[in-house]
Amino acid sequence: MSSDLAYLDTELRPSTWNDYVGQKSIKDNLKILIRAASERNSHPEHILFYGPPGLGKTTLAHLIAKETGRQMKVTSGPAIEKVGDLASVLTNLSAGDILFIDEIHRLNKTIEEVLYPAMESGTLDIIIGKGPSARTIQLELPPFTLLAATTRVAMISSPLRSRFSGGVFRLEF
Repeated sequence: MSSDLAYLDTELRPSTWNDYVGQKSIKDNLKILIRAASERNSHPEHILFYGPPGLGKTTLAHLIAKETGRQMKVTSGPAIEKVGDLASVLTNLSAGDILFIDEIHRLNKTIEEVLYPAMESGTLDIIIGKGPSARTIQLELPPFTLLAATTRVAMISSPLRSRFSGGVFRLEF
């Protein structure tokens, strides 16, 4: 993307809840989720957005980061090709960061399974070696919020979908 287009994208993207038009029930639910997390002195729970392209899934993720004052790291399903790619992203998060994965339906199953304990208990299990001499190292991750977006929710496995404890939100036209 040229610098002019990137600038336009940043300038035109709504920067407050009031600037974001539509999706009222989703915005209301997100505000409650964010307020509840704030009152518990915690980070918001993991959230999945789905729906057709262009309805504001990415914009909602940016608004959540802005509203909570958290740093947001952005990646996409196709960019995470190996377990090491995911491990690198997760271990570089700081406490309270938001990880936004666009097109999460394009993660392969092996990577998805590594993501489960990261989302549930904040740990990353890394297997070193192969066969009988393989051993597992468990890394503690800082608390983080996973925000994910997809246009193909049916391609996301049920176990992954169930880990979005903050909610699975369908954006409408």
